[in-house]
Formats: sequence, structure tokens, C-alpha cells
Amino acid sequence: MRNIFPSTLLAAGFGGALLLGNPSALAATPAPRLLNEPVDVIGDFRDFANSYYLADKLAQFDPATATGKITWQRAEYVTRQAFDNMLGVINPVPPNEFPANEYAANPELPFAIEFVSPKTIRIRAASGPQFHKPPDELMLAGPVPKDGSWKYSKVANGHRYTSAFGSVTIVEKPWHIEIRNAQGKLLTQTDHAEDNKTSYTPILPFSFVRRTADYSRSMAAVFTLSPGEKIFGCGESFTGFDKRGQKVVLWTDDGNGVQSHEIYKPIPFFMSSRGYGMFIHTTTPVTCDFGNYFSGINSLMIGDDELDLFVFLGEPKAILDEYTKLTGKSPMPPPWSFGLWMSRCTYFSEKETRDVAAKLRENKIPCDVLHLDTGWFETDWRCDYQFSKSRFTDPAKMIADLKSGGFRISLWQLPYFVPKNTLFNELVEKNLVVRDAKGNLPYEDAVLDFSNPATVAWYQAKLANLLKLGVGAIKVDFGEAAPADGLFASGRTGFYEHNFYPLRYNKAVADVTKQTTGENIIWARSAWAGSQRYPLHWGGDAESTDQGMAAELRGGLSFGLSGFTFWSHDVGGFTARASEDLYLRWLALGIFTSHTRCHGTAPKEPWEYGPAFMAEFRRTVELRYQLMPYIYAQAKDSSERGLPMLRALFVEFPNDPGAWQVDDQFCFGSDLLVAPLMHEGEKSRAVYLPPGNWVDYQSGKAYAGGWHTIEAGLVRAVVMVRDGAAIPQLPLAQSTAQMDWSKVELSVFAKEATSAKALVCLPKDNQLEQVTLTKTSGTWKVNKPFAVKLAAANSPATNP
Repeated sequence: MRNIFPSTLLAAGFGGALLLGNPSALAATPAPRLLNEPVDVIGDFRDFANSYYLADKLAQFDPATATGKITWQRAEYVTRQAFDNMLGVINPVPPNEFPANEYAANPELPFAIEFVSPKTIRIRAASGPQFHKPPDELMLAGPVPKDGSWKYSKVANGHRYTSAFGSVTIVEKPWHIEIRNAQGKLLTQTDHAEDNKTSYTPILPFSFVRRTADYSRSMAAVFTLSPGEKIFGCGESFTGFDKRGQKVVLWTDDGNGVQSHEIYKPIPFFMSSRGYGMFIHTTTPVTCDFGNYFSGINSLMIGDDELDLFVFLGEPKAILDEYTKLTGKSPMPPPWSFGLWMSRCTYFSEKETRDVAAKLRENKIPCDVLHLDTGWFETDWRCDYQFSKSRFTDPAKMIADLKSGGFRISLWQLPYFVPKNTLFNELVEKNLVVRDAKGNLPYEDAVLDFSNPATVAWYQAKLANLLKLGVGAIKVDFGEAAPADGLFASGRTGFYEHNFYPLRYNKAVADVTKQTTGENIIWARSAWAGSQRYPLHWGGDAESTDQGMAAELRGGLSFGLSGFTFWSHDVGGFTARASEDLYLRWLALGIFTSHTRCHGTAPKEPWEYGPAFMAEFRRTVELRYQLMPYIYAQAKDSSERGLPMLRALFVEFPNDPGAWQVDDQFCFGSDLLVAPLMHEGEKSRAVYLPPGNWVDYQSGKAYAGGWHTIEAGLVRAVVMVRDGAAIPQLPLAQSTAQMDWSKVELSVFAKEATSAKALVCLPKDNQLEQVTLTKTSGTWKVNKPFAVKLAAANSPATNP
């Protein structure tokens, strides 16, 4: 079993030069070893005891197959002292094995370039022979395609392959892989030891490490970063939006909030402002040093002993499209899921659930889903998949009655079972759980082993009973604590299965839901690459503060830049009772997210805050329901193209430098720009508008691109519409089930534009339509049979 902890955990909490190797200093003050603390492999790449192999030169290469071998130069860390300053530097060393003739001092190991599409290449390398059986392949949506459009040419000291969108060059000595765009601009290249001679700072180049402790190996794919380059993605990361200058540890973790470096949903994918993206195809821990240690170097330190790296070329939309063609696009959730979800932690009884539904309708607050959190079992939190018999008289009738009133039911559960759970002994006896090295349980809880097909079948049977009862969605909570040193049915340890766990978990629930109800819907907290195929996910336990709201938004934007179309969050935060102002500002953000859920430890029902609050709450939610045709069409379009509904500005405006700077505004679909109010008591804010003309959705005022101070409207956010957009809307309904989609109306926002476009998608056929409107002699005409109204002008509208 791989020993993953000693050097990685010693590295935690230490920075800079210490990480480069002062073992006695590190050992003197060891960091605490906490259960499920993120595994940061950076220490293994800066350990004086280990051996390192630096990619040196091309030993062999076949241009016809783009395969060959790299010579790896053996090296070790040594100290260098000057003027009372000690550094750890990497130097070539001779072999230390005996008999020497049996082992390669500087091994020649295989690598390959594969061409997936005209915009995507795959770089593969191994640190040694591979004897393992192929693992379950769940990250990729299917077989990786092969593209024949790349043309080979021999260049000085190397080999080049070129497509319509860029080129990749393999330099023989010193070994490099150079990535260029179609104009020949160098986007990034691998780092070689020779490149670092201009710096006094010790830099580990493209390499792999062989650990002295157990002879295991891990890869470091090291690339250059350019001045001004920005990095985005890595999943639902709540730290600074631009990851340049940060160290990001990709290890699925219960962040216990949204304001730390820990990540519920790490995704080994990122994109650069220079026009490329990278996907690290692995389930092992990955530490990404995006210029944190050395500003010009991007070090991808991968736990795996193989490198499987996909590189994508293009602007953000093209990169996301390519990445999601590979790992899968998010299918459309059912229409009802786009309505309001009302919840708290927790409703405990049938009576309480029915009362909440009745009050929502009585107070005319549109809503589609009631979520029952941890309290629907006989014992709170003790998940046994059974409604409490003492508090839920007839669950099937309750669910049916609520559905007839336009409500679906969502149920909480988790994959961990406490010893007092009636299912605990069965799970252990049937060997459906993760084990430790002795065959015992790693924790006091029994943790489902989703790498075991028998476990999946047992688990899905439990959920199927609930879904057949009429339950609409299963909340896929937790999933971040698969034992790091556990032994799984797959034959692998948690080093390979921990990050895999959320994907297996998401898939198990999504598959049984689809099989039973025919719908694509879960409500999950944890994720890994590929989980976007199983929508949808929410942002964890946000703090009920302005800072929590801001961090949640950063996390959602980063998540969307990692291949996920759908995402939500707990409106008002999870941890405490939000102030009225915070709750309403957060709600205004929430209605412009793909899905909207009010949930937390404190009551979230609007009548708990009083009549005036409830009136504004109602008005805000009504706006979402009126916008449902826009939301649904944008969801369909985003789903087909691998785009997030909650979009960073630069996704829509990649050529606008200002759009890359903003982390507290977003585009909701293609035509709306939303700037939430981020501070208590705020009524207006500075808003950045990308180039073009914009119309305020609430006031009708027009603005040109640039910075403006703009007042929010009755809904507490600034909402802008692109000039020339037609926004499809519907008359108000209390649930999506009551909507009359034959009454879709196009609201034209045009101050300067003489033509307008709208996307429309009706749930009955789920087909996108592009609707075109033209203004002739002051009159708007539309090419489809939709009603038209002028939202920002006073000229008459006519229909065909």
C-alpha cells in the first residue's frame, strides 16, 4: 500500500524555501495529521531523500505514430549556501543501485502525442513499466477519438504537427513540447533544466519523483507561464478567481464552508487567458502550483506514476466545448427543477411539510420543490431509507397530494452508516464497504464502496423504492471522505479511489433516478471530472455573511469554467439566520443561477421574516418564474455546448481585457449580465459593462460599455440586457406545472439595435429555436408566431 502521508503532511503549513528542503526544520514542528486532511503531494517533490528524473532529451521518435522515448536524467537535491542563505538545488547524480548493470541510471521511457481533434492533443508519458489492469473509465464520456487533420513537418532539432487551430512541436534536445496557436504564438512549453539557468531560484523542471520510502513514482508536468497570463477553473474553488500565483490542491474535501482553500468539487482542469486549457486525466491527488513558488512556472504535481494530459486550443467557449466532448456534457434536468426549492435543516414531519406547502400557495410564493433534509428518518441523521413511521403517516399519499399541487419532494441521504444504523451489520457482513489494510473498517462509520458492483446494486435498490414512491430527487450529500488509505473492491487504495468516489457516487444516484423516473436530476455536493454528466450540484455549507456570498459566487464561476452547466447554492447561506438584507440580496443572486434553493440551519420560509420581507421575496421569485422561458432555453443551449449558465464575463467577451478582471459579476446565459449587491445596506454598485450597448432590465435605462455606478431596482441586483436581445417570458404561475407555454412573449430590449434575436425552447419538444426580429419603419416584426412587446422603447410591436 502506498505511503502517502509523511512528506506531504510535513509540507503542510510551510512555504517557500523550507519546502525546498530543510528536513530537520520540518521535522521539528510537524503539522497535525487530521482525518481526511487534503493530500498535498508537493512535499514529495521537494524531499531530499527522494530521487528525481528530469526530462532531458528525445531518445527515439517515430513521426508516423508521434511516439518515442524520453531520456530522463537522474538527479537529487543538494544544499547550496551563500551569504548565510541555504537553498535546495537539483543536481544530476550517478546511480545508486546494485548490481548497476541491471538498472538504468538515466532511463529511456515511452511517451506519445495523440491527436484527438483539430483543437485537442493528448500527451502521455510513463515513469516506468505499467502492469496494472485498466481501471474503470468513468471520467471520459466514451472512447477518445482520433483526428487525422494534423500535418507533420520536420523542423530544426525537432518535429512539428500542425492543424487549422495551432501546432505542437517536439524539440529533441533539450527536450520540450511547445504549444502554439494558429498564428504561431507560443502559448506555453514544457520547462527543462537548461531553461532555468538564468534564475538563482531553484526550479524543478518537467520530471518525475521516485520516493525513497516505497519506490513509488509520481509525475510533475511543468510548463511555462507568460507575463499577464491568468488561470481559471480547478472546480468549485472559493479562493481568488484567477488562480495565477496560487497553489491549488485537488483533493475532494469537506470544506466546512466556502472561504478556505479546501474544495468539495475539485476538477483537474483549467484554462488560460492565453488561449489553451489542460485536463489532467487522473483520480490521484494533484497539486497545481500556478506560479506560486516561481511566477513563470506552472507545476502540475500529479500523484499518478503516468502522465495523461489533454491540451485544448481556442477561446473559452471552444475550450469548454472540447473538454466536455471528451468528458461529457450536462444533460437537461426536468423543467420542474428550475423552479424554487424551499428547505431548511430540517422538516421533521408530514404535517410540517404539508403546512409549508400550504403557506407557500396561500401567500402566492411560486415554488416547485420541497426538500426534506436529515429529519425524515425515525432518528435524525441516521439514514435508513425509511420514512419515520411516527411522524409520516402516509408518505406515498403526501407525495402524491403535493405533486397534484405542483410540488416535488427531494430527500436527503448520505453514504456513511453509523454503528447504530440498522443497516450497518448487513453492509459489513455482505462486504459492501471500504476496508483497511487488516480488513477492518477505517472509520467507526461504514462507508459504501461504490467501486463494488454489488454495493451499487444494493444502494440503488434502496433509492429505487423511494423514487417509485414518487420522490422527485435524491440529495447526494457528502462523499468527500472516502478513506485515503482504504482498500477498495477495485483493488486500489484511496490514493486512487478517494477523488474517484464522488464520481462513482453521483453516477449511482443519477443512473437509478434516470432508470426509475426517466429524469436527469440529483442534488450533489461532491464531484470530480465527469460528474457534470449527472446534474446537478450545489455549493456546500456557505457562511451566512457577505463574504460567504462573495466566495460562493467565485466558486460557482470557477465550477462553470470546469465543464459544469448547472449549479446552485444555499440562498442566504447555510450556517446561520441571514439578515433580511443579506437574504434578499442573496436571493437576487440565486434567481439568476441555474437552480434556486433556499436552505440552511435557520428557517428560510419568507413568512418567518415578516410581511414586508415576504412581499419582496415574492416579487423576486416571481421574476424568475416570469423568466422561465429564457432560463429553460439558455439551459438547453448551454447543455448542448458545454457552457455554464452562470458565466464569467470573459466567456462571452474573450477579447475584452476588462472582462477577465471581474469576479463579482456574471452573465446568466448569453443575454443577461447580473451584478449582485455584495455589501449590507448597499443600494447601488460599480458595474463593469463589456463593449457594446446595454439596457437595464428593471429601469429601461441604456448604458454604453465601461464602468458605471448603477442603482439596483426592486429586485436587489443590477440586471442588464444586451442591446438587441429579445428575452422570452411567460405570465406568472405558481409552479412550472401550471405554466402555459403557448403564451411565451418576447420582450425586446433595444435602444440602438434595429434587429434582435431570442432563443426559445419549449419543454414539450425540447428543441431550440432561433427567433429573429427586425425593426422596419419603427415596427418590430418577428419570424415566428410569438407575441412581442417593447421593454425599452416606445415604438409599436407587430406579429407576423
